[in-house]
Amino acid sequence: MTTPNGDATGGVIPYKNAPALISYYLGILALLPVLGFFFGIASLVLGVRGLRKRRSEPHVKGAIHAWIGIILGALSLSVHLLVIIILIIAATRGGR
Repeated sequence: MTTPNGDATGGVIPYKNAPALISYYLGILALLPVLGFFFGIASLVLGVRGLRKRRSEPHVKGAIHAWIGIILGALSLSVHLLVIIILIIAATRGGR
């Protein structure tokens, strides 16, 4: 069963906007400890690219996927940076 536009997924999966879709998946992977820092950076970058693609090509979907990737990537980066700062502070105070 297909929609009038020929999109069998019903527009749920933005397969024409690969950066947004990859950003979404990397945003979820960014929730993993340690490796999530790197996934978070990639998620942010690809999320912004996905939004730019959506803006330049209005027929391409994926804005929600891009935003979820951006939000999860930023959240992950914030938590990872906070943990790094706490570890640095604890290491400098522990040396006294």
